[in-house]
Amino acid sequence: MKRYKQFQPLAISEFEATTWPHPVHKHNHYELIYISQGSGSHFINGNSIAYKRGDIFLIGPEEEHYFDIRSLTRFVFIKFTDFFIHHVSTGSTYGLQQLEYLIKSRETHFSGFRLNSADQNSAARIIQVILSLQHDILSNEQLIWLQVLGLAALLQRNMPELKATANRSRDMQAVFCYLHKHIYTPAKLKSPVIAAHFNTTADYIGPYFKRNTGITLRDYIADYRKSLIRQRIEKGGYVLKQIAAEFGLTDESHVKKVLL
Repeated sequence: MKRYKQFQPLAISEFEATTWPHPVHKHNHYELIYISQGSGSHFINGNSIAYKRGDIFLIGPEEEHYFDIRSLTRFVFIKFTDFFIHHVSTGSTYGLQQLEYLIKSRETHFSGFRLNSADQNSAARIIQVILSLQHDILSNEQLIWLQVLGLAALLQRNMPELKATANRSRDMQAVFCYLHKHIYTPAKLKSPVIAAHFNTTADYIGPYFKRNTGITLRDYIADYRKSLIRQRIEKGGYVLKQIAAEFGLTDESHVKKVLL
């Protein structure tokens, strides 16, 4: 299978097509795909999802996908790497947490983001701003980053778990969404709190998670937190005191303990 490699941190493209020009492929970057017009089907990891004007998809590295176009479609692709995320946001967690949440939880919305009319209008305007800045990506990197964060905020509030009713399902994807969203707030990651959110008990939620994932709830939270902290340290620009505050840890020594 073909694998596209992107070496620049950020790439933006807009094009129209009646026939999809690429084979089934994977890549080494993330793709925010906006459907400006047209209709058809988007195949992601073998699953077919109908698309129409205004839909947005988030595709991660190593995911297989292609489009089956039914009517002339205008695509906007915003392709970015981990380097772009941490390079542009170095020293600031503003918006970074929301984008990390979307990236980690993208498996919950392979059906695409179906925004309400108000959010569709906002997304379309943000996309137009991004396109207006693509002539000089290097100089406009920070401005484009702010627009991406604006899109992330729109998409996050359209996540399935945020639309759940009071009788929330104990579906595993909803549990993952909850953990990814609250990874920065230790108080919300305690078993009784998680259980209450899903209208069940602490005695149930732990075994349920282990039975469905093969790992304990505690270990999953610890491993995910550790991976995010390591990313910040490896990319530079973050001091341990700042990381401790972001993740609700006591101090720098607590951060070091988490990394053990």
